[in-house]
Amino acid sequence: MIKILVVEDEGAIREKLITVMGFEGFETFGAADGRQGVELARTERPDLIICDIMMPDLNGYGALRELRADPVTAAIPVIFLTAAASRADMRRGMELGADDYITKPYTIEELLAAVRTRLTRQDVIRSEAAGASIEVATP
Repeated sequence: MIKILVVEDEGAIREKLITVMGFEGFETFGAADGRQGVELARTERPDLIICDIMMPDLNGYGALRELRADPVTAAIPVIFLTAAASRADMRRGMELGADDYITKPYTIEELLAAVRTRLTRQDVIRSEAAGASIEVATP
C-alpha cells in the first residue's frame, strides 16, 4: 500500500488531508511540525510527503532541506501545500527540491492530481532504475 505523510501544524487541516487520502486508498499518517515530519519520514519511509511551509520549530523549507540531505529520505517526493504564495516562496521551495507547490486555497481534485502525478513519476523512475541495474547485471 502506498504511504503518504502529511506534515501540517493545523490539526483540522491535517486530519482532513489524512481522511481524504485514506478514502483514496492510501495509508496516510500525520506530523504536527517539520521536526516530527522528518523523523517520521526516516522511520516510516513514506512514498510521498505533503508538507505545509509555515510551521513552528522547523518550517517546511527546513524540513525539506533535512530530507534532501539524508540518503534515506532524499528521493521521497515532497509536495508543498501552503498559503505562502509569492513567486519568491515558490522559487525557494523548488530550489530546495520540492516536487510540486500548491497554494491555498486549493481543491481536493487539484491536490489528488498532483499526488497521482508524483507517484506515477516515482514509479517510472524506479522502473528505469531497476531496468538499468538488470541491464548491467546481464552478461
